Amino acid sequence: MAQASGPLISLRGITRRYSAGDQVTTVLDAIDLDIFAGESVAIIGQSGSGKSTLMNIMGCLDTPSEGTYRFAGRDVAGMDENMKAALRRAHFGFIFQRYQLLADLDALSNVEMPAVYNGTPRGKRRKEAARILAQLGLADRSHHRPSELSGGQQQRVSVARALINGGEVIFADEPTGALDSKSGADLLALLDDLHARGHTIITVTHDPAIAARAQRVIEIKDGRIMSDTRKSPAPAAPRLDIPRAANGLGAAIGRLREAVTMAVRTMIAHKLRSFLTMLGIIIGIASVVSMVALGTGSRKRVLENIAQIGTSTIEIRKGTGFGDRRANAIMTLVPADAAALQQQPYAAFVSPEVTTTVPVTRRGTTSALQVRGVGGDYFTVGAFTLTAGNVFGPAALVRRDQVVVIDRNAAETFFADGSDPVGQTLLLDRVPMRVVGVVTPAGAGFGSQNPRVYVPYTTASTRLTGRTTLDSISVRVADSYDMLIAEQLITDLMLQRHGVQDFFLVNSDTIRDTITSTAATLSLLVAAIAVISLLVGGIGVMNIMLVSVTERTREIGVRIAVGARRSDIIAQFLIEAVLVCLIGGVLGVGLAMGAGYAVGQVTTMFTLEFSPAIAAAAFGASSAIGILFGYLPARSASRLDPVAALARD
Repeated sequence: MAQASGPLISLRGITRRYSAGDQVTTVLDAIDLDIFAGESVAIIGQSGSGKSTLMNIMGCLDTPSEGTYRFAGRDVAGMDENMKAALRRAHFGFIFQRYQLLADLDALSNVEMPAVYNGTPRGKRRKEAARILAQLGLADRSHHRPSELSGGQQQRVSVARALINGGEVIFADEPTGALDSKSGADLLALLDDLHARGHTIITVTHDPAIAARAQRVIEIKDGRIMSDTRKSPAPAAPRLDIPRAANGLGAAIGRLREAVTMAVRTMIAHKLRSFLTMLGIIIGIASVVSMVALGTGSRKRVLENIAQIGTSTIEIRKGTGFGDRRANAIMTLVPADAAALQQQPYAAFVSPEVTTTVPVTRRGTTSALQVRGVGGDYFTVGAFTLTAGNVFGPAALVRRDQVVVIDRNAAETFFADGSDPVGQTLLLDRVPMRVVGVVTPAGAGFGSQNPRVYVPYTTASTRLTGRTTLDSISVRVADSYDMLIAEQLITDLMLQRHGVQDFFLVNSDTIRDTITSTAATLSLLVAAIAVISLLVGGIGVMNIMLVSVTERTREIGVRIAVGARRSDIIAQFLIEAVLVCLIGGVLGVGLAMGAGYAVGQVTTMFTLEFSPAIAAAAFGASSAIGILFGYLPARSASRLDPVAALARD
């Protein structure tokens, strides 16, 4: 007997085949079946008869190989996965033999899960979930996890979950199979009550006693309906008034918020796994931030040291360039060149220079040092700081005075007893020299830390080297002149005087630019190496997330069964990956800054320069890695077969 409004569920020629290699197994064979709203139907049969497959097809968890399935007149066979998910959310409720509750959620959160995917506001759905649990006698157990509930209580939670969105059609798959006799009887009484209230109940069982409680019994064997027996005519029951799903931007934002909440719950429930997953990101981010900060700090320090050494300085040296083996044989660089340069308007200060290495001795302390013979302007050109005494002036150059200026390292070496160096004598290659001053070189701590001593270049020529030629000339360019112009004018003057290019110029600005460029290149290289470690961390995230998908296959099946869209599954796993990477990024930045602070407390040789831009880039990189390496596991999770997923142990 048919109702005027037609069947709620209509199957025509439904066939389901499975392929295993070359072998094809037919589980359902040309099933024709109509089920009306408000009916209580028991599908009975032995294991392997196809009854569960039939229920899965009616519940939109499985797809028939052939045939037509219509729900309330709508063709289900032509629906995509999202449309089928909408059917499950709005009309179906599942009661599984093994309860299929999520272990990380309490009873209330398990019950409200279908309403989450239905877009129901949080306050409304939690209130409704609490109401249903109270009706089922679980008000005092709503905040207990499944492991803290008995089998009967867990099954009642699954009934409440089936009803949260209305539960127009309730599919019960061997609902008493895992229950004791009393709990089973209570559940069957509950299903009878739901049927009396207008729900369409479809129970799959192999127990004739359970089937006997139904209004209609369908026996299935080897994929075919063997009998269809009604105890009473199909009721002319109206369809239940099911609340419509919330749509629009607000509902989408609500689902996204809940996906974040569920991702956080999952991470908290699996703290060790979450930490191990983000460990690679922590190390990678810390490496990138540290290397970039080290490069930035080193470059800044180099520039500061070069600035201290003296900007706008040009040095004239013998030879055609660094490494010229014939440079020592060139005798054309002479004091007269320095005098000529001193007359030029672009030269603010000029210092001739002679360099030699001799033993320096004081009271049994002897050290072979490089001695620099310099002009009186040398200390101005090099931006030295006078810490004691005085430097020598033009008169000392003319008189060839046996005087010496030492740096603080030389003072510590030869006057370790703490005595004042000024006025005392040092022997330079057995020539006595009186200490007249102590200076601190510009950029102290940068470059060589060997003791340095300075004497008038005229004294060095007559007392130490025995030659009148110079090794180099330093020129401090006047502020009003451009360095490139001054460099060209110096070149022209020297060519005019020497007639040949037997000299080369070293521009401090060029050195600065070269060092800056080199430091930037090295920073990029080191950062690239660190980025590789970050990518390795990202691959680790992807691998762990793929393993997580495997471990949580049943959970994914449950979420799909209660109405989750593929996009909902993707969002959850993608958000988990992004959160793991973001938290790893925060910890990585913190680790890098902590390490930078610790290094700064231990040594001043390395400087790490952090900036908000580095932190922002780190967070951006960690987010990108979460999306990049999280998408594949998320996509894999969304494409799981719900039937196979639910059957997974």
